[in-house]
Amino acid sequence: MPSLSSDGVETVRASIEQAGALNRPKVVVPEGTMPEGVVRVEAGNTTYHADVQVGLDGDVEIRGLYENARLARERDGQNRLSEWVDEKDLEAGRSVLVDIVVDGEQYGFRAPGEDAVYQVADSPDDSLASIAEDLDG
Repeated sequence: MPSLSSDGVETVRASIEQAGALNRPKVVVPEGTMPEGVVRVEAGNTTYHADVQVGLDGDVEIRGLYENARLARERDGQNRLSEWVDEKDLEAGRSVLVDIVVDGEQYGFRAPGEDAVYQVADSPDDSLASIAEDLDG
């Protein structure tokens, strides 16, 4: 797996806001940064999955980080976003950096001032193509 430094990818500034009656954190990203649906998010040296949605107010947002894509789609299991926000000593109103590792598929979250190195995951299409090549060969 190739790796990329946060210095070598496009980075956008997003914001942490409070969501719902329990004031859980959500990350609001600039429109056009991420597609709607489940994407891979690297945060704190861990790979998570997040369901990117447009909220009622029209903001593009992530309300959770989950262990796999199914849990992200169903918003089931342990949501790790609150842990990550607490670990980085962030709070509502603060910025978070969103690195575009593989546009449309893989992103990274960083606290301002931090650097990161990301392992670029094979996209599903690459994996299937590799399997097909192995079968042909």
